[in-house]
Amino acid sequence: MSIVTPGLGAYERSVRADVPQLVSALRELLGAQLVAYVGHVAETRAVRQWAEGEREPAASTTQRLRVAYQVAGLLAERDNARVVQAWFQGMNPQLDDVSPARLLRTGDLETAGPQVLAAARAFAAVG
Repeated sequence: MSIVTPGLGAYERSVRADVPQLVSALRELLGAQLVAYVGHVAETRAVRQWAEGEREPAASTTQRLRVAYQVAGLLAERDNARVVQAWFQGMNPQLDDVSPARLLRTGDLETAGPQVLAAARAFAAVG
């Protein structure tokens, strides 16, 4: 009998997906505006261009998007896209009342990524 770790599938997809696949899937879960926010771009046109392969985000942006997808995918295992979007945008008590989207956008990814992932795991466990 094998035990499936919650979020493992989302992690594998976040690592294996090329940028257009990653951005398309993330856009489906979060919406173009929230992906643009996390990706630190001013308009959703860039998100569309990333999803269509017309433009490549910076390496640091791609890493942020991969972490965002891993988190969103983990949450989507239990909840619908509306709940995932609300979770990303809401003030999170486990993140000192900072929204996960803001932390992923502005924080040092080596610190912020694990913090946001831990908060998502905790939310999924009680949700």
